[in-house]
Amino acid sequence: PEETVTSSFAAFIHAVRPEHLSKTVCHRSKRMILDSIGVGLVGSTTHVFDIALQYCRLYSSVAVSSVYGKPGVKLSPTLAAFTNGVATHSMDFDDTWHPATHPSGAVLPALLAASQMLPPGTKPNGVDFLLAFNVGLEVQGRLMHFSTEAHNIPKRFHPPSVVGTMGSAAATAKLLSLSAAQCAHALGIAASLAGAPMANAATQAKPLHIGNATRLGFEAALLASRGMEANPSILDDIPGCSGFSAFYSVYQPKPLSTPSDHHEFLLEKQDIAFKRFPAHLGMHWVVDAALSVRNLFINYAGSFSPSLIRTIVLKIPVSKYINRPFPSSEHQARHSFQFNACTALLDGEVGLSSFTESSIHRQELRELLDKVVVEHPEDNVANFDKMYGEVALLLHSGDVLTGKCDTFYGHWRKPLSKESLLKKFRSNASHVLPEEKIETIITMVDNLENLSDSSQL
Repeated sequence: PEETVTSSFAAFIHAVRPEHLSKTVCHRSKRMILDSIGVGLVGSTTHVFDIALQYCRLYSSVAVSSVYGKPGVKLSPTLAAFTNGVATHSMDFDDTWHPATHPSGAVLPALLAASQMLPPGTKPNGVDFLLAFNVGLEVQGRLMHFSTEAHNIPKRFHPPSVVGTMGSAAATAKLLSLSAAQCAHALGIAASLAGAPMANAATQAKPLHIGNATRLGFEAALLASRGMEANPSILDDIPGCSGFSAFYSVYQPKPLSTPSDHHEFLLEKQDIAFKRFPAHLGMHWVVDAALSVRNLFINYAGSFSPSLIRTIVLKIPVSKYINRPFPSSEHQARHSFQFNACTALLDGEVGLSSFTESSIHRQELRELLDKVVVEHPEDNVANFDKMYGEVALLLHSGDVLTGKCDTFYGHWRKPLSKESLLKKFRSNASHVLPEEKIETIITMVDNLENLSDSSQL
């Protein structure tokens, strides 16, 4: 067969082995798995998750796969993947990579559901599971590096709805031990199922992007395993006939080397960002900047007194869908620089309770929002690796207090400690699980390589 970019990806998916996973990759990916499960568990308490679950229970003819936060409830494998994907992104609390996407939520639910789908005697072990998860991450990362456009905060489509679908297909294909040819067809089929517009950000439809990515990639692998074919050059840049290049205005694909004795996964070089509170990643810069200036203000005035503030200046990058002066719903609030900065100023923190109806519509918060002015400095680019957040308080006295954040705690340049990650997981999981089960999951993920049957997870 002709050597193409697509065939090189297929050969990699088929040929990569557990020994290619370094200690760093295993460590980082297990942190991602644990965090994603916790985010999915707390996400199972949301209204949008309930809507998705009610829909999926209409189609539960082969109910073998578990649902986050619902003991005893099982769905067909692909619908369980969809529902758990929705849970993972229902609060915008899931991990973020660079170039920008949410990698875990698009892959992990498919692998969990597929593990339960397979009959006894063919269940993948923990090493197989960990390898398939990293295959899903690697394919997403490689595809995003094919276009400089992918490095910036997105404008046209939500990245996980595109690269996440491809990553889910690749991960599931690996878990199901598909042939190289079938892996290529799985990628081709997935490309025809991918995509979602950014206009649905800050709505209940956005979590569907992750749900669909993990479900449709899973379905693409299942279809390929049953003999369905697709364009064998789907990832190649073929003039006059767009494949995956349809999603990018600039697209320069490169082959993925088949691993021999060594393969360096992208996760080795590029760590992940974990969110400390459930909101769009960009919010974490302005919240840390706001908390910094709040401390200055308290040292200055003795307490936080909004009446002393004349104007609040936010210096943020240009990104229309997260510039929302007066959000009216929880999903809009999670995508509002103004809301998150003012909530941090008013409360000294941002957390789960910040996005309740009562918190969003507080009069004292509205009064702070009325004082906000937004500026877009030329050096503050819409890129999660380069942007910053700055919050300045212009006081009636004429004094100016300023807080700035270049790298928030949880960013890949400033990773969460093990203690912080475990604290987040325990807090999230405690909404639906008893303490002993929470600790069992922590131990199981920490020792994933020793798990004989990954469906136990």
